[in-house]
Amino acid sequence: MVTTDGTTVVAPDRPPLEISPCTLVSARSPWWPSRCRLSPPPDKAAAEKAAAEAAARYAEAVAGARATFATPVFFDYDKAAIRDDQKATLEAKLPLFEANPDIRIRVSGHTDNRGSDEYNLALGQRRAAEVKRYLVARGIAESRIDVVSFGEERPAVAQDNEDAWGKNRRDEFEITAGGNPLKLPNK
Repeated sequence: MVTTDGTTVVAPDRPPLEISPCTLVSARSPWWPSRCRLSPPPDKAAAEKAAAEAAARYAEAVAGARATFATPVFFDYDKAAIRDDQKATLEAKLPLFEANPDIRIRVSGHTDNRGSDEYNLALGQRRAAEVKRYLVARGIAESRIDVVSFGEERPAVAQDNEDAWGKNRRDEFEITAGGNPLKLPNK
């Protein structure tokens, strides 16, 4: 049974349907009222909005994962041993390695500008090799990690003070293969 009361048509098995001049006239018709707007049904708009929000969250998570890979590890003066406070930085990289079995990285060792060029190149190499040993000991294949030393040639901060020297004594990480697209670890 269908009853009509003004602009609402009611059927017993369906929710009320609003009838307006916009629904009675085709959008291609010359009589299409200017106040009528074509918009997707609310559920489609909500789905599109949810999809856009999910894509934005995913992009943010991927950017965070790339930042995790890129986070440097810092060292004490004239030392190649990984500091205890820097091990968490390396541990955070492990789930990303596991989620991306094709990824390869380059660890580049850096030093401050104190010491000879030759000594600093060797120290940077020892630092990068120490990080590689740490990651390999935790199950990352040795073939996925390359090491290089730049010594004092690429300072993060070009100043001569303890704060700058501390920022220059570092290992940096660069994805060289397999990181596009970067897969996120399962949580």
